[in-house]
Amino acid sequence: MAANRHLRNFTIATFFVAIALVSWGAFVTSIDAGLAVPDWPTSFDSYDPFNPWPEWWTITPVLAEHGHRLLGALVGLLTMILAFWTWRVDDRVWMRRLGFGALALVILQGVLGGLRVVWVSLDLAVVHACVAQLFFALLASMALFQSESWRSPRPVKHNATVKHILWIAPLAVYLQIVFGALLRHPGTGIDTTLVAIHLGWAFVATAMIAVLVSRIRTTMPMGGLLDRMTRSLIIVLVLQVALGLFAYFVLLDESGRIQPSNVQVIANSAHMVIGALLFATTIVSSVLAARVRSLPVQATS
Repeated sequence: MAANRHLRNFTIATFFVAIALVSWGAFVTSIDAGLAVPDWPTSFDSYDPFNPWPEWWTITPVLAEHGHRLLGALVGLLTMILAFWTWRVDDRVWMRRLGFGALALVILQGVLGGLRVVWVSLDLAVVHACVAQLFFALLASMALFQSESWRSPRPVKHNATVKHILWIAPLAVYLQIVFGALLRHPGTGIDTTLVAIHLGWAFVATAMIAVLVSRIRTTMPMGGLLDRMTRSLIIVLVLQVALGLFAYFVLLDESGRIQPSNVQVIANSAHMVIGALLFATTIVSSVLAARVRSLPVQATS
């Protein structure tokens, strides 16, 4: 148990470093610095990761893009350690495979990011952003799978109405993330069609999360991790909606500017990061609820 506890702490630490990586990536996109370093896997034709260009850290776009690469390499290293550590100490075969699945996903993410630069591809930028969300949610799930709440869940009293929403809600949130990635990476300014789709689907995703929380809280025992996750889900949802509206109105107010203001950069980046947390929280809540739901139904008195 001690080894597993340490492994869970390491998984959580990797998750928090991944939050920093997602935040940094959001900053890169917000200031349009994705091509500030024009080559890959080298940086300015150098294989020196720490000093590819004299005083590169003094140039904001280069600091953003190359710093993102360095942080991505750190997350990749942590994920490799996580995969081998999980294989060594976790007795569940599926969990061992999941660790190497996370490693494969982070390698794919790195390759996508590099090819986006080499091929100067906005399409790959969108795919890169969407795969990042899947990796982020996978780390959150791995931390859940190592918890006592997963190993020893409490039985439910009834669960007939919660089945389908457990996959519909995460799917709705992920589609909203895809629409958001398409909106942030067009390279041609605001696309009114994508804005309409993104805003319209926000109502659908919000409704699905509301239904998910309601079904879980009315059909499953509260207290413990599941209770905390559903409460967190409500808080993150409210924050994300507020940030989305704020970012949109700031964008409208500053339309026509050549460079985004600091307020716009912060608003857009925060909206993207909180969106990642919303997706991860939705995934963890749904997976844990599915775990509880799989137990034998407790007889009602």
